[in-house]
Amino acid sequence: MLYDAYEVQRTLMAGASKLAGLGAGWLSNPSNPFGYGSMGPVMAAGLDVFAHAAAPRGKPEFGLHEALVEGKAVSVDEDVLVRKPFGNLLHFHKKGVEGQEPLMIVAPMSGHYATLLRGTVERMLPGHEVYITDWADAKLVPLSDGHFDLDSYIDYLIDFCAAILEETGKRPHLLAVCQPSVPAYAATAIMNRDDHPARPKSLTMMGGPIDTRQSPGAVNTLATQRPHAWFQQNAIATVPYLYPGAGRKVYPGFLQLAGFMTMNLGDHLTSHWEMFKHLVVGDEESADKTREFYEEYRSVADMTAEFYLQTVDVVFQRHLLPEGEFTHKGEVVDLGAIHDTALLAIEGERDDISGIGQTKAALTLATGLDEAKKQYLLAKDVGHYGIFNGGKWRERIAPVVEEFISANA
Repeated sequence: MLYDAYEVQRTLMAGASKLAGLGAGWLSNPSNPFGYGSMGPVMAAGLDVFAHAAAPRGKPEFGLHEALVEGKAVSVDEDVLVRKPFGNLLHFHKKGVEGQEPLMIVAPMSGHYATLLRGTVERMLPGHEVYITDWADAKLVPLSDGHFDLDSYIDYLIDFCAAILEETGKRPHLLAVCQPSVPAYAATAIMNRDDHPARPKSLTMMGGPIDTRQSPGAVNTLATQRPHAWFQQNAIATVPYLYPGAGRKVYPGFLQLAGFMTMNLGDHLTSHWEMFKHLVVGDEESADKTREFYEEYRSVADMTAEFYLQTVDVVFQRHLLPEGEFTHKGEVVDLGAIHDTALLAIEGERDDISGIGQTKAALTLATGLDEAKKQYLLAKDVGHYGIFNGGKWRERIAPVVEEFISANA
């Protein structure tokens, strides 16, 4: 019933958004005399903000068609290297550029699409052969394609690494942003244990919940204050029959978005108020910056119920990874087996999702790795989103990642 109620509300809001957009356009039209009154710009701005906030959103595009390599502009093609039911491996192929280190960016499966990391890809593209995991929206995956859980996630990463080795002849570097730090870390340990030919040369973990007992934030508190049964009963819905994945149990993306918006509701309200003021005075450029951010932020995807519930249980409630009890297909993952994959842990000083110490714990847990192959960065005055996007990422954090990859190439 939850998903059905949401679909009804979404349909109604889509109609209201369209009407509001038409009203804003009518009031802003130079040929409309009502638009020149004192209330015209105010009403147009209000309708524009409402239309933007209420509009339904699909999957965004990366839209990266060019990169500057050594001062020269080269064209970029977005190809699918590996295609799987629950996610593809995308390759940003730069024409005429060869021999760069392959870098696989592991995007979160946490309610948003991989395009949330557009700024991450764009910054790393000039100096690396960039790949990214493009996870599917679970409501679009038919039940006949089976299930997807943490074990599946780890298997996908191992297969993706193998595909990169086959295409480039080189072992890849991994860059895991937030939630996938856990499966990427586990996959790295498994591949090191097996001396897998495609084991990563390096693994960078950014704002990842490796040990959520360290500096627990609001997300961690929510997960530990409620029993597992509460999440099963209140966070899981059934995909309606209008989608290909009809009947699949999922954690809906709209619930995840509602949670994130509620965490920082004041900031989001302020952003829209500022957008409104920019529109009133005709500052479209400033208003567009807010629009662009929320176009991406509000584009959400569903997760399979089994993946979501297992993550809550294993990562946030029982802390199996730092306890040494994390398993893959029934076998305990030995983090001490990591012996030649260099590790970089990056944390944001103002991260309100993954607190300080949660990602750094990965360095301590890798007992079999030489200390010279471990590195840590605490990014001053940086929040969770700023770790992988924005000016501080581009100017202060990305150079450290690039140097780390180069040192372990």
